[in-house]
Amino acid sequence: MPQNGQSGRQQEVSLTTMAEAESTPTHNSEPDSKGSKAKLASGSIPGHLVAQTTPAIVGVAAIMSVGVIDAYFVGQLGGAQLAAISFIFPVTTALSSLGVGMMVGINSVVSRALGEGDHERAQARANVGIIVGVIAGLVLGLALFALRQPLFSLMQADAETLPLIDEYMAPFALGFPLMLSMMGMNGVLRGQGAAKSNTAVLVVYSVTNWVLDPLLITGAFGLEGFGIAGAAYATIGGWITGIIAAFWLLGRHDLPFNPASTRHCNWKEQLSAISRVAGPAAFTNSINPAGLAILTSFLAVEGQAAVAGFGAGGRLQSFAVVPLLALSGSIGAIIGQNWGAKQYDRARKALWQAGIFCLGYGLSAGLILFLAREWFAGLFSEEPQVLDATAQYLAISVWGYAGYGVLIVVNGALNAIDKASRALALSLTRVLLVMIPFAWFARAALGTEAIYIAELVANLSGGIIAAALAWWVMWHRAKAKESKQKS
Repeated sequence: MPQNGQSGRQQEVSLTTMAEAESTPTHNSEPDSKGSKAKLASGSIPGHLVAQTTPAIVGVAAIMSVGVIDAYFVGQLGGAQLAAISFIFPVTTALSSLGVGMMVGINSVVSRALGEGDHERAQARANVGIIVGVIAGLVLGLALFALRQPLFSLMQADAETLPLIDEYMAPFALGFPLMLSMMGMNGVLRGQGAAKSNTAVLVVYSVTNWVLDPLLITGAFGLEGFGIAGAAYATIGGWITGIIAAFWLLGRHDLPFNPASTRHCNWKEQLSAISRVAGPAAFTNSINPAGLAILTSFLAVEGQAAVAGFGAGGRLQSFAVVPLLALSGSIGAIIGQNWGAKQYDRARKALWQAGIFCLGYGLSAGLILFLAREWFAGLFSEEPQVLDATAQYLAISVWGYAGYGVLIVVNGALNAIDKASRALALSLTRVLLVMIPFAWFARAALGTEAIYIAELVANLSGGIIAAALAWWVMWHRAKAKESKQKS
């Protein structure tokens, strides 16, 4: 956060520079005859993948670091608080995934409209999406506030952990509309290919959280912290600053926040287009953390140490797959704009190259975490049982990163071409037909290892099925349809 007027001006100049750089066409940009502003429909595919994904890595890493830093400072409060955060983590991740779904839906419809050269429709869809995000956040936040205690009781949280969970979830639920508002605005930035501005919003949010965490959780400078509730207050503060940054940056791009642009649009048509992608995408992004919440409930019978180790390992895993998550987010605008512009081979090339990266990076990251698993486990706790549980989880789960990367990148591609229902079916299959049944039936024989192996098997099988589905939808079926159109 700025400490004086000079640093504040420097921050504004930095954000302005990023917005202006993204608004300026590159030398290899070749707008079509319609005056399309789809800058990703021309130029180098590898260049676009790097240019869109590199800033996104920074943004996603910043977001993931929030969970890691939360876990670190909450861990200083004690094992019970760390176990509470482990229960909270999959639920808040699932809820955040609803925001990601909203962002993906807006990204998809905006990028395809720009690819088709229809700026007016892109403007209408962008603003309708932001407004719907605010309304959805209010409804879901109130529902979460009302149901928070029954939800965690259902997850088998014990009498010691439930009050700690409630301290966090009450303010988080009331602040939830802010998160969906920020994500909606970021969806508009992503759809335009404004990767740097999108990253700037996420960094502003994360840095605010970093600064507030030690102040509000454990206390500092003679002030007493709020304990586990302080982590929720820090998150809310980050959402507020993120919204301010997003609103300002939108005004410096082609699709600013302007509710008046929706006055004469067909709301039913725009809502239908957004919800066709946002609804399935929201559920798709929520399925994995929901599955992890069920796995957490399976582990609850093994004690707090098993739950705390699983939660700590999950946070490390989330950080390790940051480049894969960033790629799955950036691929949407590239494929969406090219698909909208009917440049199908370019879209297929982008997905193929992204898949190759997932395999190489996933195996490399998994090897590093496997070799250093005990050191990483020691970052979160000094309790021997928690250390053993975290190291055991990392020894098994890391070998599924490559498959997970292919899965989420294919999901991003399917969402971009308005095939979100297929992405949803893919994720449902992975969690409901593989991960949960495997864990349920194997835990009697394998104990806690069954939970970790279930996640590994789900990621590997999910990646294979995703690759096959991508080939069927984007190569086999699409090329057959293209041949018919040419004839």
